Amino acid sequence: MLGKLKDIKKMTELMKEMKMNMRELKANRVVIECDDKNIVIDEPEIIIAKIIDRDSYQITGKVHEEPAGGPTEEDIKMIMEQTGKDKETILKKLKELNNDLARTIMELKDETQTKESDN
Repeated sequence: MLGKLKDIKKMTELMKEMKMNMRELKANRVVIECDDKNIVIDEPEIIIAKIIDRDSYQITGKVHEEPAGGPTEEDIKMIMEQTGKDKETILKKLKELNNDLARTIMELKDETQTKESDN
């Protein structure tokens, strides 16, 4: 980690020497949407450099991939908290309902309430 920070600082210093306009951008998360997947960068460090009238973004951070158009890990955790269901059950219901989060929560809650009233 320390090595990466030194590299970023070194690059920043070199760019300043070359009279490039640079600034840092604070963000919590960066998502790059591709056709087949999303590339997610958590805790990003973002540097924006203005080079010949164009902005160039350098992004470093914790990278992972998620399926395109599908639910995120945050979505699944939220549904787990609201319904008490396991991840496998949630993913199956999401697929059945075309990734409709609200309907998934409602139907899983209804299933739980129906089972409780049957007992």
